[in-house]
Amino acid sequence: MQAAMCCSQGLSEFPDFEFEYSDTDKWAAELSELYSYTEGPEFALNRKCFEEEFRAHVSDKKWTDLDAAQHRAHAMRLLDGLEVIGREKRLKVARAILYMAQGAFADCSCEAEVQYWMRYNIFLLLDVGTFSALVELLNMEIDNSAACSSAVRKPAISLADSTDLRVLLNIMYLMVETIQQDDPADKPEWKIMKETFRAELGSPLFNNEPISVMLFGMVTKFCSGHAPHFPMKKVLLLLWKSILFTLGGFEQLQSIKVCKREELGLPPLPEDSIRVIRSMRAASPPASASDLIEQQQKRARREHKALIKQDNLDAFNEKDPYKADDSREDEDDNDDNDNSLEPETFPLERDEVMPPPIPHPPSERVSFPKGLPWAPKVREKDIENFLESSRSKFIGYTLGSDTDTVVGLPRPIHESIKTLKQHKYISVAEVQMSKEEEYQKTPLSVGEEEVEMCATELLYQGILPSLPQYMIALLKILLAAAPTSKAKTDSINILADVLPEEMPTTVLQSMKLGVDVNRHKEIIVKAISAILLLLLKHFKLNHIYQFEYMAQHLVFANCIPLILKFFNQNIMSYITAKNSISVLDFPYCVVHELPELTAESLEAGDNTQFCWRNLFSCINLLRILNKLTKWKHSRTMMLVVFKSAPILKRALKVKQAMMQLYVLKLLKVQTKYLGRQWRKSNMKTMSAIYQKVRHRLNDDWAYGNDLDARPWDFQAEECALRASIERFNSRRYDKSHSNPDFLPVDNCLQSVLGQRVDLPEDFQMNYDLWLEREVFSKPISWEELLQ
Repeated sequence: MQAAMCCSQGLSEFPDFEFEYSDTDKWAAELSELYSYTEGPEFALNRKCFEEEFRAHVSDKKWTDLDAAQHRAHAMRLLDGLEVIGREKRLKVARAILYMAQGAFADCSCEAEVQYWMRYNIFLLLDVGTFSALVELLNMEIDNSAACSSAVRKPAISLADSTDLRVLLNIMYLMVETIQQDDPADKPEWKIMKETFRAELGSPLFNNEPISVMLFGMVTKFCSGHAPHFPMKKVLLLLWKSILFTLGGFEQLQSIKVCKREELGLPPLPEDSIRVIRSMRAASPPASASDLIEQQQKRARREHKALIKQDNLDAFNEKDPYKADDSREDEDDNDDNDNSLEPETFPLERDEVMPPPIPHPPSERVSFPKGLPWAPKVREKDIENFLESSRSKFIGYTLGSDTDTVVGLPRPIHESIKTLKQHKYISVAEVQMSKEEEYQKTPLSVGEEEVEMCATELLYQGILPSLPQYMIALLKILLAAAPTSKAKTDSINILADVLPEEMPTTVLQSMKLGVDVNRHKEIIVKAISAILLLLLKHFKLNHIYQFEYMAQHLVFANCIPLILKFFNQNIMSYITAKNSISVLDFPYCVVHELPELTAESLEAGDNTQFCWRNLFSCINLLRILNKLTKWKHSRTMMLVVFKSAPILKRALKVKQAMMQLYVLKLLKVQTKYLGRQWRKSNMKTMSAIYQKVRHRLNDDWAYGNDLDARPWDFQAEECALRASIERFNSRRYDKSHSNPDFLPVDNCLQSVLGQRVDLPEDFQMNYDLWLEREVFSKPISWEELLQ
């Protein structure tokens, strides 16, 4: 019992996660996640293939001792080797190129040296044209019907079935991942090559489509069951990095947003959201039942203060209780119990009756923010609704969308309108929607739309015909990789590129494979969550209806319940999972002598506080859920119907500010529909929402007086949105079905008469009859025609 209390006390003082959200993890981590631990023996095989080629044409010198001309000559020689017909020979050359892309690690003594030679070799390979050759080979492998039919017939698919594909995808991934990294030490010509490569990846140069569209095609082919041997983790990682490199990450998104607002003549953003989120502190998690009882007993022993205030969420994090176990009983029973239900004394007053807190280093001290982190926002529609209700109340008539006339309204209403207008925010999406309405209503007077052919636009045009299938395929794989998914016979096998040919025979091998499989699934979730979020954010900036098209197909494919199902687990266990063996990670494993692995060392794992990729995935999935439900009443009601509140509230236990912010946003939109009792019992969560989430000045989120009984018709709302999306796609992209009334008319007599008209055979046979009936027998007044 005493041990359990000590354990509980230690967990209640669990520190904030020192996690910095970014586009990707550190470069070394992103490199290591490309390889499964089962692929470990292939590093030596790649080296052997390279050395055979190298020794046959070059002296016994090391690769690192050659000059630039010799390096280039050998790279060209290897590139020529990819053109051979023999499959085995071609695979050997591809492995030799992969060894170069891996940094020729046998000649290096440390990880930094491997990374230096990786960068040098990859720019060399790019310069001689390796990437185009790899894309051609990849296309050949995708269309290799013999390999596909063989894999379909096999009862169990293993690593050996995807060897050729894995080698090609490994080289392509290493090239994209390495070239997109910014390095101040890069030569000027490397920087030019990088920008050229970025443009080529995003344009339809390879196979007449962007590289991302080709990879999406691989994903759907895999999910359809026609190519179960495709190494899906590598495909998804390459797809993610290609999108990230060609479209840009979150910093670039922010700068694109600033530029777009300038172009449209909109005021600048009230704050830099990335900076605000990074400066936030985590809140304390809601309490469990045992913690609540303990607190109430302590309070009963204390003096009762006359005037007391609810304690700040951020204050005294170390004193806040923390629940470690995640039993389902606690979830349902305590969802209506929040440890801020009881008021608390001020920190200064508390010190008089409580023992002093455990001293912490200065960095742990609480710094109270001056005011709220976000500037409030108001939409034009909110101002219109406020004026309409005020006019109805005080005057008895309304003026529609007129937001300037305030005649007859009392002075306080004038002040309210002034304040609302000061904080009015017009989004890029609103401007795009109003412009689209103009194009639909008055196509002739507005004229032809000028569409900027940026990388996002090219990608949207590439995936538009099959976008619904792509979304379904990604969500299928996400479902199969989610830790809450049960193994079903009809689910797809995503372990084709991690399972060895011979299954493990010892306990140690089984443990290692177990770690590898879990790690494999986590990386897939990370890649898919990043792909979906990046696409949603870029499409939303490029055009709101591109975003709505993708978002609607995600909703139709049950993305909302899928993400909620993902979070319906012990989320703390998922985030602190240790499914990695650091000594087997690349590049550590190729430059160090590997220690002997034992069951104890595998069980212990590494000493990290949390798993970066899992926390990154959770934040991405929450952001996707926010994007899908924002301003959509029917989708918000789906959150309520699927009972997301207890699931999301459990996720608040993760003491990381950014994750908590997106959980609180999702709770805020549904608070008014959860009932008074829920709000009363969850005052700590309510105050956290007030403290951390942006305010909409006349949004009655906390009380729900206006929309409690509002009906919701999912089908009607989604059908109206779908009609708008289809009109947009048809107008902009479907030129074959354009309205014939709006097509240009040729009024020149010569060109009209000079056009060749193909007449049907029966007309040609009866031409004489037609002339007699239509021409000769009809009187023509030539004078009238000439006038």
